Amino acid sequence: MRTPRIATLLACTAALAATTSACSGASTPRSADDVGYQVTATSPPAQGALDSFTWSLYAEPYTLDYALAYDYPPNTVLANVCEQLLRVTPDLKIEPGLAVAYAQPDPRTLVYTLRPGVRFHDGTTMTADDVVASLNRHRDPATGSPWASAFKNVTAVERTGPLEVTIRLSRPDVLLHELMAASPGTVESAATLAAAGKDYGTPKGAVNCTGPFALDRWAQGESITLKKSADYWDPSLTPKSGSVKFTFIEDAAARANAFLSGTADGGYMVPSSSLAQLRGSGRGSVLFGPNTAAANLAVLDFHGTLGDLRVRKALSMALDRKNIVKAAAGGIGRPAKAPAARGAWSLAPEKTAPLFDSVPEPAYDVKAAQELVREAGAAGRTVTLATSTLAPEISVVANAVQAAGRRIGLDVRLKSVAPEAYSSIFVDPGARTGLDLVITNGYDNTPDPLEFYQYLRTGDFGNYGNWSNPEYDAAFDKANAQPDPAERAGLTAELQRIALRELPVIPVYEAPYSVFLGDRVTGAPTGIPQLYYPWAATIGAAKR
Repeated sequence: MRTPRIATLLACTAALAATTSACSGASTPRSADDVGYQVTATSPPAQGALDSFTWSLYAEPYTLDYALAYDYPPNTVLANVCEQLLRVTPDLKIEPGLAVAYAQPDPRTLVYTLRPGVRFHDGTTMTADDVVASLNRHRDPATGSPWASAFKNVTAVERTGPLEVTIRLSRPDVLLHELMAASPGTVESAATLAAAGKDYGTPKGAVNCTGPFALDRWAQGESITLKKSADYWDPSLTPKSGSVKFTFIEDAAARANAFLSGTADGGYMVPSSSLAQLRGSGRGSVLFGPNTAAANLAVLDFHGTLGDLRVRKALSMALDRKNIVKAAAGGIGRPAKAPAARGAWSLAPEKTAPLFDSVPEPAYDVKAAQELVREAGAAGRTVTLATSTLAPEISVVANAVQAAGRRIGLDVRLKSVAPEAYSSIFVDPGARTGLDLVITNGYDNTPDPLEFYQYLRTGDFGNYGNWSNPEYDAAFDKANAQPDPAERAGLTAELQRIALRELPVIPVYEAPYSVFLGDRVTGAPTGIPQLYYPWAATIGAAKR
């Protein structure tokens, strides 16, 4: 889902075609111009092995079913247990994963050659049948996969050889290939899926994938423990730790205390309210990595107050984004210029400056916003915004939006919901009833901005407000049929233009990804690719 995590791999069609070479992405460290932080893809390498380490999650995963995983907690765990046909690297490159080669004999056919000799955690060998069963689960309405819309153009997923899988399409679909490096491309044992049934991915059911760690125990409400896989296929990612234990700490202050006390060795998505304290504690390091996410306000109801474009524009113009960055992100970030963040434009980095950096900074003009509200006849009308204790950033942004709305004549009301209910907003349309806005962290699983703009297409699962624009849909289909990343970036810029003109989502701010590493551990990737890269395998002792 797209929450504060709030929820990020890759269109290198030519480079991967029938080869094992990797594609280029964004890996150049960048420093903010006004706050003292640097963005790097990895932490210093491990100096030795560990028996185990403990990792903090801000919430317990609601599932370990790859087909239902749509948020940071489940994907952070599954990244080490399950693998995809392709693999994203910490510096936002793509390389072969469980598929050693890819070919596209025509625009509507994708062919993947599988890596031989890969074993599941139960010792059985991966075959094309496992891939077909795994991918087709997303297409089965009974699964209820949030990734089903990624397969909207798929007519068949077929076994065309013992180690070959062919996907047939009704129209060209670049993004589907890219998402083979994310949840849609995950491979699970077909036998395990059949045996587990509805218990698959729950505390009662087994997860039997191919990653460097295997699921050992899920003590619901307490912890999840992974153990090192004895027969992992990739020697470059042999785990440096025998096990990893995940603990769940929803309260931001308690989570920071766990880092400071050493109860938790580390964790991603460091609470922004604790950044300064942790950075100056001497108990470890806070590192910042590449991010494809931006905090946005997603419009959920286009029949209410926000159905008038003038009101959406007014609310956007009333947001004091610079102060929001200070309060919500600890000053580590910048106002968002567009719904998809700068980091999402990493696939064709030569296009980032002309197509993203050239977009003007968001306007801050309260008087003009007041006039728009008056023109729309919306003065005094209600806007209901969901808020939650799920993350401190949500409350901070919600209060800022409420204040901005009141300054321009809107009655912005905050509806507080429990953390699990807030998460449901992104997966259950019924949970959006009565809401006009929700704070999201719109992120890509890939460094291709087209992936984010897919979520605004008519009927897409991530189009939470059911916004529909024929001009936008036509522009999306044109971009999604263009295999060249640079050409596609230019076409995606048109989607960006329409989204900024129509504001189905209102950009707020963007910030780098963050990770805390206690004194005894190092080696972790620092950025959002950790959602699919087996990051725990690289963590080891900080000292020999």
